[in-house]
Amino acid sequence: MRFGALRSHDRFDYLPITARDTYRWPNGARLAVYVGFNLEHFAFGEGMGANLGPVSPQPDVLNFSWREYGNRVGAWRCLDLFDDLSMPAGVVLNTSLLDHCPALVHACVARGDELIGHGHTNAHRQSDFEPAHEHDLLVHCRSRLAQATGSAPTGWLSPWISETHHTPDLLACTGYRYTLNWCHDDRPVRMRTAHGTLWSVPYPQEVNDIPMIVGRQMDGMAFADMIADNFDEMYAQAEHPTRAQPLVMGIALHPYLVGQPYRLRHLRRVLTPIVQAAQRGEIWLTRPGDIAAHVASVSQTQPDAVMG
Repeated sequence: MRFGALRSHDRFDYLPITARDTYRWPNGARLAVYVGFNLEHFAFGEGMGANLGPVSPQPDVLNFSWREYGNRVGAWRCLDLFDDLSMPAGVVLNTSLLDHCPALVHACVARGDELIGHGHTNAHRQSDFEPAHEHDLLVHCRSRLAQATGSAPTGWLSPWISETHHTPDLLACTGYRYTLNWCHDDRPVRMRTAHGTLWSVPYPQEVNDIPMIVGRQMDGMAFADMIADNFDEMYAQAEHPTRAQPLVMGIALHPYLVGQPYRLRHLRRVLTPIVQAAQRGEIWLTRPGDIAAHVASVSQTQPDAVMG
């Protein structure tokens, strides 16, 4: 048919936000908030990477060293901030960091942060891989992190949020329980795979420092204000007097951006009241793996409470 239904992924059905889930997060909260703290490593002299200035012939020292600032300086300053606020984090990391700066990974583990698979390096897109290579990548990341930290990751975010048509199936068959790749809803969504359910936990493409600060050239003050506005509105939606429902707000951060001192000051300003709201019991400040585990449990014990 020339004008029939378009090709679909068939991973989940359309479900408008007006079709409300009726469960609650722990402690009765309606809004779950998490920080996705991205720790990434890039090959020197080759491959992809976010850019501060014009791309130069390799070795591109300007852009490589700007990104490396995040692992040497920015990440440690962010961890200090998270410690000051007693704030958990979901650490989205490349396994190449275990070779490059293992002390940074172990500092996150010591804090009790969740480690989330993010490929071996962000210098390559996962969507370029053949199925066997992609399978090997997923297995490698789980086994390498389990060996280094004692715990295999249950969550995944692809480098550059790039997938093949096989990625959800491969994630489910290699032991992952949720993905952050899909950013199509404010609720966790049950995805169909050849190996059972894979949960999609909302990951932000808007409340995310790379597209906002690098792509849209937003300054640190405006980005912090954006986080605050998003939080206030999502809290109002989650606690709406007639349409209350459990929602998820993620905040995606990269330390070579928000770890710059002048941006860190604004990040501190906006995270403090969010933590205070959690301390008052108004929201659930958590990690993405805890969100996936909670909704998976609810879907088994209260199947009618989960629409997606």
